[in-house]
Order: sequence, then C-alpha cells, then structure tokens
Amino acid sequence: MFAAALYVVGWVVGKMWVVALPVSLAVIVSTVLWPIAGWLHRHRVPASLASLAALTVAIGAFAFLIASIVPSIARDVPELAEQAERGIISIQEWFAGPPLNIEPEQFDEYVQAAATILQESSDRIASGVFVGLGAATSIIITLILSLVLTFFFLKDGLRFMPWFLRSTGGTGARHVAEVLTRQWKTLAGFIRAQAIVSFVDAFFIWIGLMVMNVPLANALAVITFIAGFVPIIGAFVAGGLAVLVALVANGPINALIVLGIIVAVQQLESNILQPILQSRHMNLHPVVILLSVTAGARLFGIVGAFLAVPVAAMVAVAVRYIGEVLDERAREEREQYEEETHDEEEAVESG
Repeated sequence: MFAAALYVVGWVVGKMWVVALPVSLAVIVSTVLWPIAGWLHRHRVPASLASLAALTVAIGAFAFLIASIVPSIARDVPELAEQAERGIISIQEWFAGPPLNIEPEQFDEYVQAAATILQESSDRIASGVFVGLGAATSIIITLILSLVLTFFFLKDGLRFMPWFLRSTGGTGARHVAEVLTRQWKTLAGFIRAQAIVSFVDAFFIWIGLMVMNVPLANALAVITFIAGFVPIIGAFVAGGLAVLVALVANGPINALIVLGIIVAVQQLESNILQPILQSRHMNLHPVVILLSVTAGARLFGIVGAFLAVPVAAMVAVAVRYIGEVLDERAREEREQYEEETHDEEEAVESG
C-alpha cells in the first residue's frame, strides 16, 4: 500500500512539477522559519511583519553562508588545480614503473576515459537540477515564487486549518485536516532533526579538515551540511569529495586520515545522534529511504533526491493514518457485532 501511494504521489508530482517544486520548497522553508514567525506572532507582532522578519533572517543567513565560502574557493581552487596536475604526473610515473609498467600513452587513455565518464555524469547532474524547470522560465522565477509562497504560508498558516474545515465540513474534511496536521509535524521534526545532525557532521568534519590542513575546508563543511539532507547518499558523496581534495592537496596518507575522521564522525552520527533525533519523526526503514532517494534522483535530479525523504515520510503518515482509521472502524464493527450477538443470546435465554 505504501509503495502504491508513493508511486501515485511521484506520478502526480511529475505531472505538476512546475507547481509542486516551489510549493514543496516553500513548505520545507516554512517548517524551518515557523519557530521564528510563531514566536513573533505570540508576542503580538503583526503576521505580515513577523513573516517578513523570518524571511529576512533566512535570506541574511544564506547570504552570510555564501560570503563565507566564496573567498576560500577563489583562493584555493587555482592552487588545487596545480596540485591535481602534479598529482596526475606522479601517478603516471608510478604506474609506468614496476610492477605495473603501464605505458604513458595507455595511462593517458585511461585518464581520458575517466574524464569522459565524469563529464557525462556532471552533465546528467546539471541537467537533473533543471528537470521540469523550463516551464517555470528560470530558476530565478522558481525561487521568487517559493519565497512568496513561504511568506504567505508563514503569514496565514494558522488560519488555513480553520478555513479548510469551515469550507469543506464533514467527516472527510476532519480526516484530511488530521493527516495534514500530522504531516506538518512530521516534516518539521524531520527538517529540524536533520539540520542538527547535518550541523554536527559538518562541524566535526570541518575541525578534522582544518587540523589536517585540507584546502577548501569551509566550502567542504557547507557541502557536508547541505548533503546531510539527502540521507545515506549525501554523506557518501560529501565525504568522498573531502577525501579527494585531501588526496590531491596533501597526498594519500593525509587522505586516509581524513577518511578515518569522516567515517568516525558519520558512525557517531548514524548510530547515536540520528536514531535519538529522528526515531520519533520518521519511522522509515533504511531500505525505503534509499529507494526513495534513488527514485527521486533518477526522476527529478538533485532536487528530487533532496525532496524524496520528506515526501516518503508524509506519504507514510497518510498511509499509517488510513490504517488507524480502518483498524478503528473494524474494531467498532466487531464490538457492534459482539453486542448484537450478546443481545440475541440474552433474548433467546429469556424467551
């Protein structure tokens, strides 16, 4: 049932990607900013001003993040490229010696083949980011629409559920309202828990990279934080990138130590921190998470991989609620049947 529901949601999202993407981004951002907007609401700040203040904080934090990593990237990338070139020459000389004795021409063919594969992969990744965005004209428009929707979600979020119940009414509306409320709480819990987990990952890995004098430590820490929102696969990709930079810049010994640091931090996170923070919110099997991320990445690129787990979690909430309703209905029918049977038995005995 869960797999069928997830397939239907994926099909609908695919057909309405131009609308679904900004709405999804706005809902996720709203769960992050709602504590700020909610605190301002409780202190009698007008809803519009509270929402605008929360958005301003978010945009300012994002701008600060970009400003903190761009200088290090501009400073370190040229030197890193030179080191990579020297590293390739050293590897070529090592392969040319015993016991491999690979000719330089043959080594160049291998390097060219690897470069071609990387180029094709990067093209697929880049195209994946923009899957479905053509109809929205550009990423800029999608981001602006997401910000506008976030503003209204924060401003009018408290009014939505009462309005929905008044407008629709009936038992079905109450069920839908309950599902939406549970989904909101689940999504908010997941985003906050994942943000804490990702921050801890990024912070300790950043310390390790700084101690090991790895270039681009700030940028790699930011990438680690962002990749943390794509469970399983994100940690692998971000960790691999950090090890690759350490290998190119400082050699194999340094890279192995960096690998050990990353594995230790991720083991601490996955075995201690993540179960404590996410067990209450997600309750998804790792296989479901892995398949959801894979399917999301395959269908919608990087954005799909990022949205896959929240979507799967919300689908799971709906499926569980349907199961609860069916169980409750079956229990009521069973109790009614037992009561009727008991009444019939009493009638027979009294007669």
